[in-house]
Amino acid sequence: MNRFLISIIAVIPLFAVASNTTNQSFNLAKKQLLSVYQDHRETLYCGAAFDAKGQVISPPGFTTKTHLARAKKIEWEHVVPAENFGKAFTEWRDGHGQCVDSKGKSFKGRKCAEKMNIEYRYMQADMHNLFPAIGAVNALRSNYNFALLPSAKSDFGACDMRIEGSKAQPPEAARGRIARSYLYMNQSYPKYSMSKSQRQLMSAWDKQYPVNVQECQRAKKIAAIQLNDNEIVKSRCQQANIW
Repeated sequence: MNRFLISIIAVIPLFAVASNTTNQSFNLAKKQLLSVYQDHRETLYCGAAFDAKGQVISPPGFTTKTHLARAKKIEWEHVVPAENFGKAFTEWRDGHGQCVDSKGKSFKGRKCAEKMNIEYRYMQADMHNLFPAIGAVNALRSNYNFALLPSAKSDFGACDMRIEGSKAQPPEAARGRIARSYLYMNQSYPKYSMSKSQRQLMSAWDKQYPVNVQECQRAKKIAAIQLNDNEIVKSRCQQANIW
């Protein structure tokens, strides 16, 4: 290799890739995330502790009227819902000739996109967009976009997560991390584009709720495994001198 090529390689950043291009498996991502969180096991929305097997230690005052079984374990929540970016894929919207079940019935949606499209699988497995959530909270949040809601009533007791209509309002402690996940996905994947109102909200939350040490450490750990940075989080951490 000549000196010119060596000099070019030497200045390429360690994580030069903007998006996930290393792992297509959502199941593998979930296993890897358990190691990412081994030193700080806490759910995104309710700040609930959980053990190495994903069993939730219910926080004081947390209540739920539905999905009681799912309240006992964490689930890995797509902060930007899979449907939000999945609908950009024709396999999700229209299906594919190879998306046929054992009874000969055609199917579409998430299952077909996951089967047929590698770009979708990379997006679905991107750990920068995956956070631990109490299963019951994940279930009620569904695929709803975030918003500021007029209701002052929490759906989960002391955990101030509010669901109304087809919108969700997360606790203040989660808003910065949510915003920087949305901004990352919007920046990293051409298939996903936020609406104007959602972009305005996420930009506001990004400024109002700054990064902390745990968020920066999480981003570093994921980058070491997935081999790409969340450039939004990284830049904010560098500005705060905690990268």
